[in-house]
Amino acid sequence: MPPIPEHADHSHKPGDQHSHPHKHKHAHHVDYGSRFLIAIILNLGFVVTEFIFGLIANSTALMADAGHNLSDVLGLLLAWGASVLAGRAPNQRFTYGLRSSSILAALANAVLLLLVCGGIAWESIHRFAAPPVVVSSTMIWVAALGILINGFSAWLFMRGSQHDLNIRGAYLHLLADTAVSLGVVISGLVIGLTAWYWLDPLVSLIIVVVIVLGTWSLFRESIQLVLFAVPKQVDLNKVAVFLQQQTGVEAIHDLHIWAMSTTETALTVHLVMPTGYPGDVFMDDLAQALKTQFSIAHSTLQIEQGTTAHQCCLHQPVTFEPLHSH
Repeated sequence: MPPIPEHADHSHKPGDQHSHPHKHKHAHHVDYGSRFLIAIILNLGFVVTEFIFGLIANSTALMADAGHNLSDVLGLLLAWGASVLAGRAPNQRFTYGLRSSSILAALANAVLLLLVCGGIAWESIHRFAAPPVVVSSTMIWVAALGILINGFSAWLFMRGSQHDLNIRGAYLHLLADTAVSLGVVISGLVIGLTAWYWLDPLVSLIIVVVIVLGTWSLFRESIQLVLFAVPKQVDLNKVAVFLQQQTGVEAIHDLHIWAMSTTETALTVHLVMPTGYPGDVFMDDLAQALKTQFSIAHSTLQIEQGTTAHQCCLHQPVTFEPLHSH
């Protein structure tokens, strides 16, 4: 017997497991449209409030942070747009739909975060030479409001950040804002007691380092998915061993695994089965097992009997020209 979990329902049509990828819902699927809208409205309101009070308090720090928060609103819009596009049905032009837009949005959010961090670091370094005098009480109250708004907004996306790279990008933006606001509160309290105005740029630099460390993994993973890398939650070797262990499978080749979006994984593979096609039930069960055990919802399985020497064009051996002696 093949090591595939049995299931009673075979009522779906043969081939459905790979011909309609948009019908497979992610196990953690949540409609984040309303959450994006709430977060965007709250953060836009805070941007206006922070900029106005920055002018009143003569605080370039608050005005600069307002610009930073505005970039995060753009990041939220980007992530929201990608999540909407990812739900579009495939068509004759885009046979996978627009699922990969969520990967591009995650990469863009990571780049935007890193650029914003660079801007904050640059401004902070310049402030060491001549730290501006600010009204610390205004800094504290406005930044405290930022902690509440950004903290709540980040909480809206906390669960999704664990399994969706696009949502993680939005979450990290908001978490970074919360950290920046917390740093402003702390520096404002100390500045009010000591008049150590140099503390503000120092705290900003520390926060930048923390944000960059948290964002780097998002940037690296986004780049990998753009380059069709195997998603980090999928073990290629385990999948290969699992396929080779199926009853009737003598060998496998042309195994490819990649991300169609930040939540969906696809697989193609050739199964060498000398006894021939094993039947639709076997194929359906194998596709379901790949989905259940490895979260691969879109699998395309090709059966061969091994009578000819098939080889993937991507795995051709590399030949080198002989070196000429001088």
